Amino acid sequence: MNLKQLEFAVALAEEGNFTRAAARCHVVQSALSHQIAHLEQELGTMLFERLPRQVRATAAGEALLVHARQVLASLRRLRADVAAVSGDVRGLLAIGQISSLTGVDVVAMLAAFQQQHPQVEFQLRVDKSETLLQQVQSRALDVALVGLAPSAHLEGVCHQMLQEEALVAVLAPQHRLATRQRLPLAALQDEALVDFPRGTGARRQTDDAFAAAGLPHQVRFEVNLMELVERFVRHGLAVGIVPVRIADGFEGVVQVPLQPTPTRRVHLVWQRLPTPAARAFVDAVLSCAGAGSGP
Repeated sequence: MNLKQLEFAVALAEEGNFTRAAARCHVVQSALSHQIAHLEQELGTMLFERLPRQVRATAAGEALLVHARQVLASLRRLRADVAAVSGDVRGLLAIGQISSLTGVDVVAMLAAFQQQHPQVEFQLRVDKSETLLQQVQSRALDVALVGLAPSAHLEGVCHQMLQEEALVAVLAPQHRLATRQRLPLAALQDEALVDFPRGTGARRQTDDAFAAAGLPHQVRFEVNLMELVERFVRHGLAVGIVPVRIADGFEGVVQVPLQPTPTRRVHLVWQRLPTPAARAFVDAVLSCAGAGSGP
């Protein structure tokens, strides 16, 4: 077993395809396939299930991947720490963010960070908060910006809340409640709502708000994009509950404050043993946000 085989296994698991994994690792497909087969032979078990249109890790493969990611992350950290002794911040910085991020311009921050640390390479993923948190915990990501309900607990990572923002109702202009100056949550308990899927951080913000008020609510449409929330609302099919800065960017809808006011919290999360590049990026974000480091 060698480091290259572990790198190939992680790439194959994340890409789900031999061709894409080989391209990612800059090798021909036959070479990657041969190394995976050799690794399976050495371990005496099948690590990947070859399906007609994808490749999926077996239970044994998932067990291998946990350790493979840790080994590769430790190797990257070793190289970065050695370089940092001489004052060089370098290596790969894997960052995640939610699609509905407000208040932090990640692209502008990366541009400024690269000017200061030109030897750092970036990798950016956009996903839902709970997936990003899992990837920081598993060391697949160095840093992530996530949005969570106030009741959410962060475990296994370092974290700092950057901002807390109010959620507002967004309605079609012709909706019977669109002219109200403020809406009690009770006014929405019988309305068709559009929201993110149950179990996601975005959905939990809404669910917690209604639960705290002792009210039922009806999520008629479950979507994965804020753009779809906007479209359902604009066409009068549903009411949405979104962060106020997101609502500010919607077109053809009306936003109305809620009472009581639900909120979401944007957190910066990072690994407990960050690389020098990750430490520098965390410091840059916290400095920009005017926040101190968290636990």
